[in-house]
Amino acid sequence: MSRTWLITGVSSGFGNEMTKQLLEKGDTVIGTVRNTNKVEELIAKYPDTFDCQILDVTDIERIHSFIPEMFEKHGRIDVVVNNAGYGLFGAAEELDYANIQKILDTNLTGPIMIIHDSLPYLRKQGGGRIIQLSSYGGQVAYAANSMYHATKFGIEGFCESVAQEVAKYNIGITIVEPGGARTEFRYGSAHVANLMPEYDHVHAFLNMLDPKKGLAPGDPAKMAARMIESVDKEPAPLRMVLGSQALRATIERLEERVADYKTQTELAASTDVTE
Repeated sequence: MSRTWLITGVSSGFGNEMTKQLLEKGDTVIGTVRNTNKVEELIAKYPDTFDCQILDVTDIERIHSFIPEMFEKHGRIDVVVNNAGYGLFGAAEELDYANIQKILDTNLTGPIMIIHDSLPYLRKQGGGRIIQLSSYGGQVAYAANSMYHATKFGIEGFCESVAQEVAKYNIGITIVEPGGARTEFRYGSAHVANLMPEYDHVHAFLNMLDPKKGLAPGDPAKMAARMIESVDKEPAPLRMVLGSQALRATIERLEERVADYKTQTELAASTDVTE
């Protein structure tokens, strides 16, 4: 059964890999980009099934008109994929307001509004799927990644709540938590703050951004395939971790968190009303 997908940020990374795989198998992709330079080949190769659209996910007013236009144009959209986003590296003191606002707009506010504006159409058509790209950084936090983690922890909380609200309408939401992958997210699109020598002790991420220092373990094509396959799973998996290192780190951090909470039993009870 062929499907129609709306995917943000298809010029590179997971969005580009998903788009190529979906078009190859005969699905239709509405793919958003900020410019068409990197997708000209796909536009030429799939003129009937690749609907390339210009969209900056920080432009909320455009999102409000874009989502209705796409549902009206295609009649039905089966899967909405929030993929557009980027990484911002630097200690909190190294960030300025422009850094902070831009990543919030791109990684958090924009995706929230795309989901928000898609829900009425998904509900009225009898269901659909939403795939939200997060990261294992939506569960595990590292120094010099504070704003990236803020957006990913935030979007995960939003999606977990919304998933409960819309399950009765046959709308499934899957939060994808990839580990490091060999995409432009790490080797090209990452933003670095104005670094200060006072925080050299947390600048190890610079090695991660240099492919000469070793490549990430994740295979983007395999990760994209697992995301596509998730749409056939019933019920929709709420979370999907991709990458063995990411899963190990997530489990370790969650176990540490649970152990810490369990030490607080008496403290928590001490604030209850006892009358």
